[in-house]
Amino acid sequence: MSNRQELIDFINKSKTAFQGAQEIKNILNNQGYSEIKEEDQWELKKGGKYYITKNNSAVIAFEIGTGEIEEDGFRLIGAHTDSPGFRIKPNPEMLVEGHYLKLNTEVYGGPILSTWFDRPLSIAGRVTLKGENPFAPKVSLVDINKPVLIIPNLAIHMNRSVNEGYEYNKQKDVLPLFTIVEDKLEKDNYLLKLISESLKVDSEDILDFDLFLYEYAEGMTVGLNNEFISCGRLDDLWMVFAGLKALINSNPIKATKVLVALDNEEIGSLTQQGANSSILENILERISLGLKKEREEFRRAVSNSIMISADLAHAIHPNYTEKCDPTSKPLLGKGPVLKIAASGSYSTDSYASAIFKAVCEKAQVPCQVFVNRSDLRGGTTIGPITAAKLNIPVIDMGAPVLSMHSVRELASVADNEYTIKAFTEFFN
Repeated sequence: MSNRQELIDFINKSKTAFQGAQEIKNILNNQGYSEIKEEDQWELKKGGKYYITKNNSAVIAFEIGTGEIEEDGFRLIGAHTDSPGFRIKPNPEMLVEGHYLKLNTEVYGGPILSTWFDRPLSIAGRVTLKGENPFAPKVSLVDINKPVLIIPNLAIHMNRSVNEGYEYNKQKDVLPLFTIVEDKLEKDNYLLKLISESLKVDSEDILDFDLFLYEYAEGMTVGLNNEFISCGRLDDLWMVFAGLKALINSNPIKATKVLVALDNEEIGSLTQQGANSSILENILERISLGLKKEREEFRRAVSNSIMISADLAHAIHPNYTEKCDPTSKPLLGKGPVLKIAASGSYSTDSYASAIFKAVCEKAQVPCQVFVNRSDLRGGTTIGPITAAKLNIPVIDMGAPVLSMHSVRELASVADNEYTIKAFTEFFN
């Protein structure tokens, strides 16, 4: 199977961060990686391949290097499993005119709202169920996997200015239609009933859920020569996939290789499974302790480490070339992109940049540069957070994309190959 089809299949299966983490685990299990728990005593060995999960939505996988960890350090690639969209609120069912049933949702991150209209949508995520111990509820992942929702547009005859710019109200305009209620006396909880039927559990055993909407139509290649990838959730599952491929395909080295796939980047990373927590430093220290090293040796290992923060980058848009910086113009199909910002919203400096350029040169991969126009506010990544917490060089980069944060983003098949090659060389 080609890398392009593997990527599309990976994202098609990764409907939410929860399903994405599960798919990462499935791939790692098939490649001989062993899952270890945070609550267990770690006994690690050189050349060993392991992974841990956090809160069902983040995965950190690593291969212990052949050298001494305090001398050869960690080589890390970091990305995130979540994507912008809509999360279903508690008690979400809203009956309108005694006939239409819609769901109350909350915007997650910063999606382009208009792209979600008039598309068949489905529901996936995590459901928590009653367990024998109230402090240890059961967890099940659910994917309804059929088009059960749609957000209908208002007809242009009632919204004549829609093509001249319309400000969508996040509480009113973007609530999805779920079903028609035929019997006004019907009091069933339709959503819980749907979930319980899908999981084959009693609806009374469902205590709570983390459920998100996703576009039912799957990703695909498009373009005259199938040179583009049109797919939802490229940001940032694409970089998770590229890092995973590189981890699996690269050769054993002296340094310990680490793939960091964290959650909640789109909402600031301030969660137990997000980059703005102690999770990464804790796991790296546990690796060191699992190799019978002291804290001093762990700190030495960190000082000999380097990380790639892999998120997507803005390609120059063919219809809006004026939105791009006048001297830095990334293009689709021309390779991975270094991301630089004087504000510090990206962590790349000249030292980190030089390392990545050298890696790309050795991998025979082209390398581009992105900076925001000085009069436009850009985004940020897990890069600055990680650089500050670990005090190590962090290369902020991404693969170029159009329609970032749309329900369907647009990437280049060639850039997928380039990024995997660059990441594999970094790990080699």
